[in-house]
Amino acid sequence: MLLGLVFFASLYLGVGALNWALSHWLLPAIGYGRVLDPRPLAAGQLRREWRLSACSIFIFGTGMIFPWGLLQLGWAHLAINPATWQIAAEIILLVIWNEIHFYANHWLLHTRWLKRFHLPHHRSIVTTPWASYSFHPLEAIMLGNVILLPMLLHDFSIYALAAVPVFSIIFNNIGHSNYDFLPDAHHDRWWLNGARRHHLHHACYNGNFGFMFPFMDRLFGTALPPDAAQARIHRDLAGSPQDAA
Repeated sequence: MLLGLVFFASLYLGVGALNWALSHWLLPAIGYGRVLDPRPLAAGQLRREWRLSACSIFIFGTGMIFPWGLLQLGWAHLAINPATWQIAAEIILLVIWNEIHFYANHWLLHTRWLKRFHLPHHRSIVTTPWASYSFHPLEAIMLGNVILLPMLLHDFSIYALAAVPVFSIIFNNIGHSNYDFLPDAHHDRWWLNGARRHHLHHACYNGNFGFMFPFMDRLFGTALPPDAAQARIHRDLAGSPQDAA
């Protein structure tokens, strides 16, 4: 559990600091990319994101006892001496499963029964990299159990399982960066740019429930058009109050 706390805290701080440096200093300095939502952050937003993220890190870290427990009980096993192709295939499979798992839980968190537990995350209308773990404890539990079911169904390599929180925080940070890292990518090729899609989700509150890729939203008809938040952003910049704040 202690190792889990150090692991998730290091991921959050390291990837978040790198994303903040890229999106706030380095890329703007060379004129590459653009800010997606130019509205100012809410008062006290960063402190709130750090506070909620600390709670999520505690849940994710101590929650490592559950996959460890599956192994100790013999309900799950690790692959021994897996081939490189097997590790790669498992990571691809887990990326796809993570997208499905996130979409299902994210959609549930927008239902009237659970939305109050998701509202703390949506207080970050203009996103920052530090919002990546900014969850209510129940939301952190729902999103943090992603590897448990796969472990019961297949003997994964430790490398593939460890890759899940790594690619998850990277994708999550990109989605909350509020920065268009691929400004020349056409909107029809949005699979290249999760930042645009998730920015719209926070700006509009509904739609674009997927994690990093658009296939779940396209399958279930919840994809937002590229200009979904444009009128709202222009209205707020012109001086109208933001109702969702």
